[in-house]
Amino acid sequence: MALTLTRIASAFGYFSTIPRLLFTNANSQQLPAMSLCRFYIFQPFSAGSASPEDGAGENYSEFQRWHNGGGTFHKSAQIDPSASVDIGAVVHSKAVVGAHVHIGSGAIIGPSVTIGQSTLIGYNVALSNCTVGDLCVIHNGVCIGQDGFGFLVDEHGNMLKKPQVSAASSMFILDYPISLILGTSSLCLKIGSNVEIGANSCIDRGSWRDTVVGDHSKIDNLVQIAHNVVIGKCCMLCGQVGIAGSVTVGDYVTMGGRVLVRDHVSIASKVRLAGASCVTKHITEPGDYGGFPAVPIHEWRRQVIMHRLAVKKKNP
Repeated sequence: MALTLTRIASAFGYFSTIPRLLFTNANSQQLPAMSLCRFYIFQPFSAGSASPEDGAGENYSEFQRWHNGGGTFHKSAQIDPSASVDIGAVVHSKAVVGAHVHIGSGAIIGPSVTIGQSTLIGYNVALSNCTVGDLCVIHNGVCIGQDGFGFLVDEHGNMLKKPQVSAASSMFILDYPISLILGTSSLCLKIGSNVEIGANSCIDRGSWRDTVVGDHSKIDNLVQIAHNVVIGKCCMLCGQVGIAGSVTVGDYVTMGGRVLVRDHVSIASKVRLAGASCVTKHITEPGDYGGFPAVPIHEWRRQVIMHRLAVKKKNP
């Protein structure tokens, strides 16, 4: 019972409250589980610890229930009356939710998030440090705007985390405010309009420039887009694509399943990459590419044929 209640409470930030109730109140073990759930879910929120991305320092007594769907929202959030926030979803302070947006159960909309009109947010989506355009579809379990994977080793051999202070954006912003130099950022990650992002995909916010996803781009399930990546418009990324940090991708680029792109390379517009290929250097000309490392498709096919002939000759 304690484990079940702890899991339920974790979605609402009660890691410290639930254990204290269970193990300090002798009579609490006899209370029905549903009664406890009703008490913690529907009573006013109390102040508690939270990560910076989830609204640390907010007064949780200022959270209320949204009239359309029963979700939870902070009274300072700007939510269009036509928006739907399902029960179990949380919209933090100063978040902006546009008209006809639907936010599914378990979704977390952070304090620095703006969602455009008619966008669909699936179950258990986590959004922070980002702006999402109009008419987007973000499927279940997507995480957008979290820290990128950046670490360094100091002179003592200790592993240190690099500061991740920028954002993901549908626009590449070159003007960095003074607040960014001081360690905080007024920028936010932006996803363009008419973008679709498949289940359990992750897009990291930037560390020295904004991460960008252009208008009308489509991203399949289980795709990883690292920090500082810029993706143009009308791109298509199939399942399990992995793009390392600081990559620039042009417009109308298609990546087959399990394509890998190493960090700090550029890919020209109208490039198509065969499945399971790996980009290790800049691609400057449009066309079809494949292989590891990725080369023009005709060259890759010749390599495959020559390899097969060599194997066949060696083992007739």
